[in-house]
Amino acid sequence: QVTLVESGGGSVQAGGSLTLSCTVTELTFSDYVISWFRQAPGKERDFVSTISSLGTYKQYSDVVKGRFTASRDNTKNTGYLQMSNLKPEDTAVYYCAARARTATKNFNDYDYRGQGTQVIVSS
Repeated sequence: QVTLVESGGGSVQAGGSLTLSCTVTELTFSDYVISWFRQAPGKERDFVSTISSLGTYKQYSDVVKGRFTASRDNTKNTGYLQMSNLKPEDTAVYYCAARARTATKNFNDYDYRGQGTQVIVSS
């Protein structure tokens, strides 16, 4: 059974940094695009970033561009989201998702989806 497990969330002050991890089991990780989404309380789930299967292409939402960096280690079946200069508006549950085809910005298009990890940024 395929599982995606996010980790690395927590509480941090504004201006701080966190790195999220997304570890995937029971699939050929290097065949899958990995994307990150987030959902703030009372809001819809939004696209954050995507990284292609071999890590050669990355895309970010405008609100995180320049502050967040997606990466992956296919030998460890793990994707990462490095978040720096965090702002209170980055507070959300962060989800990773894997897709065998090209990335989309719709969480429900993904073949496998994690349960999320909470990030809280205080001012």
